[in-house]
Amino acid sequence: MSGAQEKRRRPTKPTKPPTIHEFAQEDDLHGVRSKLAENPSLLNARSNFMLQTPLHLAAGHNNSKIVKFLLEWQGTEKIELEATNMFGETPLHAAAKNGCNESTQILLEHGAFLGAKTKKGLTPLHLAVWHAQQTDSCDTVNTLLEHNADCSAADNDHLTPLDYCKKTRKNKKLLGLIQSHVEKQKAMETCNKAKEKLEEFEKTISVIVGLPELKMQLRRWAKGFLADEKRRRLGLSIATRWPPHMAFMGNPGTGKTMVARALGKLLHMMGMLPSDKVIEVQRTDLVGESVGHTITKTRKKIKEADGGILFVDEAYRLIPMQNSDAKDYGLEALEEIMSVMESERIIVIFAGYREPMEHVILSIKGFCSRVTKLFYFDDFTTTELAQILQVKMTDKEERSSLYGFKLHPSCTVEAIAELIHRETTEELRKKMNGGFIESLLTNARKNLDSRLDFDCSDADERITIMMEDLEAGLRQINMGD
Repeated sequence: MSGAQEKRRRPTKPTKPPTIHEFAQEDDLHGVRSKLAENPSLLNARSNFMLQTPLHLAAGHNNSKIVKFLLEWQGTEKIELEATNMFGETPLHAAAKNGCNESTQILLEHGAFLGAKTKKGLTPLHLAVWHAQQTDSCDTVNTLLEHNADCSAADNDHLTPLDYCKKTRKNKKLLGLIQSHVEKQKAMETCNKAKEKLEEFEKTISVIVGLPELKMQLRRWAKGFLADEKRRRLGLSIATRWPPHMAFMGNPGTGKTMVARALGKLLHMMGMLPSDKVIEVQRTDLVGESVGHTITKTRKKIKEADGGILFVDEAYRLIPMQNSDAKDYGLEALEEIMSVMESERIIVIFAGYREPMEHVILSIKGFCSRVTKLFYFDDFTTTELAQILQVKMTDKEERSSLYGFKLHPSCTVEAIAELIHRETTEELRKKMNGGFIESLLTNARKNLDSRLDFDCSDADERITIMMEDLEAGLRQINMGD
């Protein structure tokens, strides 16, 4: 038998049927559909080479009909949109690095993750930029940018898509496109941060009861400062905005100290103060009994408050009493404080009763020119007192004696306001204002303890303050207990 005859007689190897991966690569939708009908588990099958899924291959060859078919497959298997190959690339990476714009759009419409990174830390935008540099086509880059791809994302070599553009600079259109989007994203980031700050700001001032004028002024300052931030982002050189010195005037218990503490946090949060500290001082903290002693004590407190707020309570006590023969150093402390009020390193808030504070404002030379914002703290109404009680019960710190306790739903603002109006006198309310809410709640908790049976096993009942507890708490205040 001749060699040729022997070769003809050898059995030929059977041809292997195409795989679903080959069908996906060759844009054979019928073949892909048939394979999945036979075996649905092939939907996310990995290829022997590079461990790619059918979606990787369809996306990387811009076979958009197959990409859409796979993404909308209604079988028992669910498509793995973020499946990765041996390089850590998702189907979106595969589409982006090959400039497959139509497939990129379809993948993004179905929720593909723009921020996915390969094993080298490359995002789809990195790979789209690389492709655009080779081909001069920016279509896929533009699509990714329209979906707000992050231009600041860095790979494992700390290079961003913009860095990739700058490395060669041969595609000026691409460089301009990326640079323009970087600026837009910076502006958007600034805007989003401003919105977050304003939301947090509104949340913080919402717990301050009453004081509409003060709240309105705080909102103006906050918006003005954020507007200045945006101006600087645009490269404009403008003066630094600094909050003014203030006077808080009102009766005890009207929230002057509490508002000063909240103000420190707010101004720091908005970036208007380097620190949120509020140093509270009275005459005894500032005034000494001998020559030179007052200056030392006052400067120490000023230094403590540097970058924050110095809150001077009962500021009028620094003014010597008329017809007093004794040497008084209070005015020396006041003058020392006023001397640093032009430094823009500290905000001073003077606080106290309305009439004595107005006397200080009118009688001390230079006071009006330095303290430019005056806020009057009126006595709280019964409704405002009820609101304060509600705030104290919903915004408790762990160190509070009421931490873990709650009000019964029947204890509404309206019901509490009516109770306070009925069980207290106007004289008592003016005398104590918000100060008596703490006593009321402490007494109410004591009443809860005394009225519950020791063997009570209802956990919720043990922590719930009822209206009858508040009534008992008010009676104890009225009796001077």
